[in-house]
Amino acid sequence: MKLPEEEILAARILIVDDQEANVRLLQRLLGDAGYTGVTATMDPVGVCALHRDHDYDLILLDLQMPGMDGFQVLAALQAQNAAGYQPVLVLTAQPAHKLRALQAGAKDFISKPFDLLEVKTRIHNMLEVRLLYRRLEVHNLLLEQAVQERTTQLRESEARYRRLTELASDWYWEEDEHGRFTRVSGPVSEMLGLQGDGAADLAEEERSGSWNETERAVIRAAIAARQPFIDLPFSRVNADGSRQQYRVSGEPIFTPACRFIGYRGIGVETTPGPPSLPAPEG
Repeated sequence: MKLPEEEILAARILIVDDQEANVRLLQRLLGDAGYTGVTATMDPVGVCALHRDHDYDLILLDLQMPGMDGFQVLAALQAQNAAGYQPVLVLTAQPAHKLRALQAGAKDFISKPFDLLEVKTRIHNMLEVRLLYRRLEVHNLLLEQAVQERTTQLRESEARYRRLTELASDWYWEEDEHGRFTRVSGPVSEMLGLQGDGAADLAEEERSGSWNETERAVIRAAIAARQPFIDLPFSRVNADGSRQQYRVSGEPIFTPACRFIGYRGIGVETTPGPPSLPAPEG
């Protein structure tokens, strides 16, 4: 990806050097090259505050300065933003200082005395990398926000789905990939004459021998095949010989990576009620 040249030339640049001649030379060089956001300071102590206020795209930092040298400035910048990108290009006449500066967090170096073509090339290349890095940061932030918003929407949609299914059915159920009930809502415990937690009770009740095994095998076969099913009959015979009838619907649940994680569905009791008595003759 190539950035527009005008975006690079509008970058915010800070020159830090205690020698006024060097500052003027770099200002003139950058101005002639078309850079419009160049500022300078001869006070290294104030660099961190300036960077905090202006968030420079590039800092041209001299290493040999009285009071606070460039290595101390690098350490202070690192302490100010330990996890962030340090857009520092050091200026040095000492070959031995180059590796030390890179190890301290600088991204590149320019040797003194200046080779003007080298200066312009290194500055341009580093700015292009820095601005691309900024674009990536913004893109990642927008992507993270989009994921959070979509996750919120999905949770709200899931909540609405559950409310609607609970209104349209006698109970709502979920089970994990191993076939264990993890959630049951609705009056299923009361309908089956159970006590305590719905999911645990329903799991225990399903293991009992009172259910129609042929019907249960059909449902389990659909679940094993990861297929949705609608209104499959499900019935049991109670201890008193009475028969309760239900219809069960379900669908498989998959992660965004298509990994199966369970089933969810609804159940409705369809047991016929007692016949109504004829109205008394008046």
